[in-house]
Amino acid sequence: MSIEFLRQRVNKIKSQYDLARSQLCNETVNLQKVEQHLEDIKEAQHKTQLVAQTIQQQVHTKIARVVTPCLRSVFSDMDYKFELRFERKRNRTEARPVLIKDGHEILNPYDRSETDNKSSESGGVLDIAGFVCQVAAITLHKPALRSIMILDEPFKNLSVKYRDNAKQMVERLSKDFGFQFLIVTHQTELMIGKVVEL
Repeated sequence: MSIEFLRQRVNKIKSQYDLARSQLCNETVNLQKVEQHLEDIKEAQHKTQLVAQTIQQQVHTKIARVVTPCLRSVFSDMDYKFELRFERKRNRTEARPVLIKDGHEILNPYDRSETDNKSSESGGVLDIAGFVCQVAAITLHKPALRSIMILDEPFKNLSVKYRDNAKQMVERLSKDFGFQFLIVTHQTELMIGKVVEL
């Protein structure tokens, strides 16, 4: 082996080393940029989650402020409360409606198998809560929607005992929110305003 051959070999290895070192420096800079970008994304995600939580709380408050008083006005002999619980499922936030009766949560109120079906008003509670949730949701829509609801037997499970209270609630919602309700019903106790009999 000649010295010239070794010199060429050393120069080649040195060139490879210099190239590898340059690439390492570039990759280190790129890694730092990616790490900074990741930190920026994490910060943005955190801020987005804070905004989402604030909006969720506002939505809960606005809907619960309508639903809970309506439940209490119809079922004045019981202490009902409505809540929206926001839960993270399948990488999404879902709102779960919760009814609370006398301080106890009614599990999944929209699955009738889990509610207290022995009482005649249990289905009626769901009818009232569902109806008022629709009204509240429409009032939250931006831009404002036309305030008319067409309903077919909205309180079909409501006990006769509470129908007069439900009638007063509908009249109050109509007045407070400027809603028109077109209600198809066989329950004469719920006939309000202009009545058309067929």
